[in-house]
Amino acid sequence: MMTTRITIALSKGRIFKETLPLLAHAGIVPVDDPETSRKLILDTNDDNVKLVIIRASDVPTYVQYGAADIGVAGKDVLMEHGGEGLYEPLDLKIAQCRLMTAGPVNAPEPQGRLRIATKFVNCARRYYAEQGQQVEIIKLYGSMELAPIVGLADRIVDLVDTGNTLKANGLEPMEHIADISSRLVINKASMKMNHDVMQKFIDKIAEAVSK
Repeated sequence: MMTTRITIALSKGRIFKETLPLLAHAGIVPVDDPETSRKLILDTNDDNVKLVIIRASDVPTYVQYGAADIGVAGKDVLMEHGGEGLYEPLDLKIAQCRLMTAGPVNAPEPQGRLRIATKFVNCARRYYAEQGQQVEIIKLYGSMELAPIVGLADRIVDLVDTGNTLKANGLEPMEHIADISSRLVINKASMKMNHDVMQKFIDKIAEAVSK
């Protein structure tokens, strides 16, 4: 399909699984399964296309610096990263959820400065600044729901899908910050240098999304 060598950055799990049918529509099928293979660079049926399997939060960085030409990343990751050096041509409409604030059910309004636990530090800071609220942000890497329960924070900012995890821990979703889905991102230099190849790939993926 392509004579230009292209590297596509993906993360394991839900995004990878939901991106596979879109790639297949563009004629790209991985030879190895990332769930069983220990390889971090996967071959595909097209010798000129490689897939690199990395942490979701690293995808924009790999694409920004040209280590990958194309990536698939959640809008949450892109908002946190800032999107420098990236072209974001397409909402893939996969891995959909919401970025929200959440707190204990029926908790009284906290006095003084709110303490917010989140891994989305930049998103949370931006959101509360827009609300004109001064908050203290505590960076955590996981198990956000625990923070309000043990008194580490008043609220959390996290991704909400069904809301079942919040409910199971006595929390409820509160303010809606953004609708999240996975986006196609492209390195700006790659787009400029290999415009025809990139545009053809974007068009194929867009076609698959609209089906």
